[in-house]
Amino acid sequence: MTHSYPPVRGTLTENRLLSDLTWLRVGGPADALFQPADVEDLASLLRALAPSVAVFPMGVGSNLIVRDGGIRAVVVRMGRGFNHIEIDGTRVTAGVAALDAHVARKAATEGLDLTFLRTIPGAIGGAVRMNAGCYGSYIADVFVSAKAVTRRGDVVTLTADDLNFRYRQTDLPAGWVLVEATFEAPRGAPDALTSLMEEQIAKRDATQPTHERSAGSTFRNPAGFSSTGRDDDTHELKAWKVIENAGMRGFSLGKARMSEKHPNFLINTGGASARELEELGELVRKKVYQTSGIQLEWEIMRVGETTPD
Repeated sequence: MTHSYPPVRGTLTENRLLSDLTWLRVGGPADALFQPADVEDLASLLRALAPSVAVFPMGVGSNLIVRDGGIRAVVVRMGRGFNHIEIDGTRVTAGVAALDAHVARKAATEGLDLTFLRTIPGAIGGAVRMNAGCYGSYIADVFVSAKAVTRRGDVVTLTADDLNFRYRQTDLPAGWVLVEATFEAPRGAPDALTSLMEEQIAKRDATQPTHERSAGSTFRNPAGFSSTGRDDDTHELKAWKVIENAGMRGFSLGKARMSEKHPNFLINTGGASARELEELGELVRKKVYQTSGIQLEWEIMRVGETTPD
């Protein structure tokens, strides 16, 4: 279906392939890709779009499979106008396009502890939307408020109650676009925070396939919480452990593979289709259910339309 789009100050590209915008490098075209110049540019486009037109906010694509048939929606991708990081006392305000790692590093230089964000792939918008967390800390623990533009083009402030944070979930209404979030960070010594982050990065690189084409964790931990990183951390209900127990570490389907290094990482070894990646994920879910009775839930978002066989 073709739509007429109002003039924008950012860029709006119709029928834009999304494969180069996702970490897994898969995905068909969006009806349109909109990169707003600023909040007002975003609000005015949403206001002008017919209510029947779907809107899908997209971050840096680190946690996303776009199916091969693409998305029947206006995909909103936040860029340069939304990557600011401002610090006021113990409050850190970041635009949704600011990378999690950058926010953690900048906060640390000011003696503020958002170190758990350092190893989380992606940007702040996705982190808030998914209540990202690791090492026993979550966005919900530090969240003060967020600013969003509703599907009707109104700018609103959201509280923790509005978002209703849960493990890897929030209640952000469909078509609403987050633009900024504010966090209250505990204090810490800058040097100690920096060395802690360096340790975390070294540990991550030793245990995760950070140099391959993946999208972070594929499935949520059945235990319902993130790794704590502590010595007493238990693995029985970790997604990687139940996948390994099901014999799926390193398992391949076409060009898609579950990582040998970390079995909860789905990898595009080169030229995989979204279908192959999703079918491998579903096969893993089936095997885990058969071997342990556990229903794994996807952590990677899967959106769009499949192509006919």
